[in-house]
Amino acid sequence: MKLSILIDSVLIVTSITLLPGIGGVQIATNNSGEPIAINSNDLSTHSNKVSYLKPFDAAFLAYQGNLKAQGIPSGSASVFQYQTGNLTALNVVKAAVNAKKLPAQALNDKDYLNTVESQLTLSDSTNNLSY
Repeated sequence: MKLSILIDSVLIVTSITLLPGIGGVQIATNNSGEPIAINSNDLSTHSNKVSYLKPFDAAFLAYQGNLKAQGIPSGSASVFQYQTGNLTALNVVKAAVNAKKLPAQALNDKDYLNTVESQLTLSDSTNNLSY
């Protein structure tokens, strides 16, 4: 019982701490309002990676209900949908693209999708702890 209270407390504190930063995320857009990817080479680095909203933040947006308008349930409903196979990382990323939180290039970024999948799995395993 104490473990579940501790975990719930940590999740609540984390949610409160991260929510303002996630809610205020600024996405780079072109003149037509479409999100664009920022190539990290433009940031004076030597990587070919493209920068997006962090995968944790994408999964967290879904969990917090910020993608409800795109058909992604929030909270334990999203965890249940993931457990039953009705919600995937691709669904979350598509919803984030439709919400203009991510550029469309994220849909083809296997590393990004795999990391979002890992975040969803982590949410699933956290919710499966016995009380």
